[in-house]
Amino acid sequence: MRKSVSGLVVSALLLASCGGGGGGTSGGGNVVLPPSPTPTPTAGCSTRERQDWALAQMREWYLFPETLPASPNPGASATVQDYIDALTATARSQGRDRYFTYITSIAQENAFLNSGSSAGFGFRLSYDTTARRVFIAEAFEGAPALAAGIDRSTEILAIGTTAANLRTVSDIILAEGTAGVTNALGPSTVGTARVLRVADAAGGTRNLTVVKADYSLTPVSSRYGSRILDLGGGRRVGYLNLRTFITSADQQLRDSYASFRAQGISEFIVDLRYNGGGLVSTANLFGDLLGGGRRTSDIFSQTRFRTEKSSNNDTHFFSPTAQSVTPVKIAFIGTGSTASASELVINGMIPFLGPNMALIGGNTYGKPVGQIALDRTACDDRLRVIAFATGNASNNTAYYTGLAASVANTCRAADDITLPLGDIREASVARAIDFLSGRTCTAISSSEQGTASSRGSAGVAFDHRELLIPDAPTPAQREVPGLF
Repeated sequence: MRKSVSGLVVSALLLASCGGGGGGTSGGGNVVLPPSPTPTPTAGCSTRERQDWALAQMREWYLFPETLPASPNPGASATVQDYIDALTATARSQGRDRYFTYITSIAQENAFLNSGSSAGFGFRLSYDTTARRVFIAEAFEGAPALAAGIDRSTEILAIGTTAANLRTVSDIILAEGTAGVTNALGPSTVGTARVLRVADAAGGTRNLTVVKADYSLTPVSSRYGSRILDLGGGRRVGYLNLRTFITSADQQLRDSYASFRAQGISEFIVDLRYNGGGLVSTANLFGDLLGGGRRTSDIFSQTRFRTEKSSNNDTHFFSPTAQSVTPVKIAFIGTGSTASASELVINGMIPFLGPNMALIGGNTYGKPVGQIALDRTACDDRLRVIAFATGNASNNTAYYTGLAASVANTCRAADDITLPLGDIREASVARAIDFLSGRTCTAISSSEQGTASSRGSAGVAFDHRELLIPDAPTPAQREVPGLF
């Protein structure tokens, strides 16, 4: 994701905007593309020049070249992204590119992928479409919201720039839809201040002024991201919640699994319920950490380009590390916001765990394809273009409607935001424990699939709630569904 056209890096599964992640230079399994004969665009950054450059890249790299229009009309599109949407319309109608191909900022995306850097309040929002209510699904350490006492289960009742002009969330959604909430929260720039009227069980109703700031999102929460759940009778289960697949997650994952291994943990709950994806290198490391019992000839993931680009194909074999565990059972918690790199990890384990693994919660988003990053530095343009399919050792590569039909066991469960993530009483965690304990459950329907916003970010509805996704998400919001 960090190299220009002369040294492309496969940035698989950029979940951010489709719910999906990317690739990177660190870790195993990323495909480094050699210099290519990509047409050199005319110098300049006018809309038309940028559109022409985007079309040239897509004609060369797009995984579904037969779907591109023969004679596109750039003049009919006001922006570069509008033009890309027109180019991918056929593949989108086929369910193969649900706004997964897009233009973004090189600088902003690199800042997020390297360290989780982002500007905002530092919370993840979900909304109730029926009751017109907005809730905090998660708040991030080191960010303004948590410092102000806003955390999971807090409800935002009203938004304003001052206490005098507060508008209720219900009125905003009634008048403008959920886009009105996004607009009311203001731009993703440092110093943007909003007065929020909030309510939670601990503090009642109160007004708070919160100011957006730069912060680095921690991929594995220091509060609940990695813990051992004591189920009594000497039985213990390892719980790991990963927010996003970025470079700074690698050491956190290694440390977490080293602790699990040292304590002899062999049953695991991997919580990816909000994880829209990220770096393939981190996904492959995750597989290695779960692959302590695997041979180095066992395939974890496969990357397959279109025929004329097949020299870039790659196979990642399990490469167990000193921190790797040998799971007896794994319960993966997923939703319609679980996409791309998250799905790669789940899919990669299916051939080896079979009936000893389950998908808990809801069906996943369905993104068995990944983007490469094509950079035009003079314009700060990074084109994320779908260029390859991903698969597992059994060649499961077409799960466009989610993974529920591919996993041997599934258990339907709600996302109970009234309880902390990682709490054994929380509905999805409790159902995961039920599976690990051999208890029965209600299966997830494979016809249930994550929804997409107008820009293709993943969302999932539980009890009429789904994650709030802006129509024009930042790079961080593409990777972390619901982020503000």
